[in-house]
Amino acid sequence: MIEFDIGKEFESLIQWLTANFSPFFDAITQFITLLIDGLEAVLLYPPSYVMIALLTALAWWICSRGMAAFSFVGLLLIDQVTIPLPFWDTALVFGMGFWDLLMQTVALTLIATLLCLVIGIPVGIWASKNQAVNQSVRPVLDFMQTMPAFVYLIPAVLLFGLGKVPGVIATFIFATPPVVRLTNLGIREVPEEVVEASRSFGATTRQTLLKVELPVALPTIMAGVNQTIMLALSMVVIAALIGAEGLGGPVVRGVTQLQIADGFNGGLAIVILAIYLDRITQSIGEQAATANGGTESS
Repeated sequence: MIEFDIGKEFESLIQWLTANFSPFFDAITQFITLLIDGLEAVLLYPPSYVMIALLTALAWWICSRGMAAFSFVGLLLIDQVTIPLPFWDTALVFGMGFWDLLMQTVALTLIATLLCLVIGIPVGIWASKNQAVNQSVRPVLDFMQTMPAFVYLIPAVLLFGLGKVPGVIATFIFATPPVVRLTNLGIREVPEEVVEASRSFGATTRQTLLKVELPVALPTIMAGVNQTIMLALSMVVIAALIGAEGLGGPVVRGVTQLQIADGFNGGLAIVILAIYLDRITQSIGEQAATANGGTESS
């Protein structure tokens, strides 16, 4: 009797990849580690109050004064502020003291999102232009979205070891489908008459894509970017299980060591960061939609 075990075959594949392509995976590990460490160094270089001021100003500029106020209070809550109380000869300590963990989480999320966009947007464009590619990519995206996120940690740890890199790789697999799907959808929804008008003026295929289709599809693509960022951030706690640093650490300790206060604070900090990133990307998408609406009407 012939017995075929998919799990065993997958295990054999991982072992074969580890044995034959270890230098390749080591190079990827070093490259991604360099990116994450470099971005962390940049984010942690200014004092926290400078970064809070910059992020608050960004929220005010892109979103609104209300979002800026939320950002200021939320980031202060994640950071830690000491207010002297001279009358009582003591001080009020306000905040969680998670600023370094916050910046580590931002670096991990941004690098994972960058990889998702670098791969996902070109694949989405390709799928929108080629029906065979679209039909081939769709089941792969379905698989990537429906597979439990914890399962991605198994090959990631075996190929890349423990730490930040397997967390980024698992996040990349989990968070790429939305940007591929919505890039594909956005370009397919570009009105045909707009494309034909650009071609009638002598635009090449590349010029039509870069100057007509992508700008018109930008609001839909930004919706995909927004969803990708949210999914990447949702992997923070899962990545902490394999040694990735960041706000997932306190949450994991809260579960495994019953450190309830740290776990709650870590979860609250993740929520504040998620709201900030969500509102920023949503506002950029809305501004792109408004700009395209004005262009089309003119």
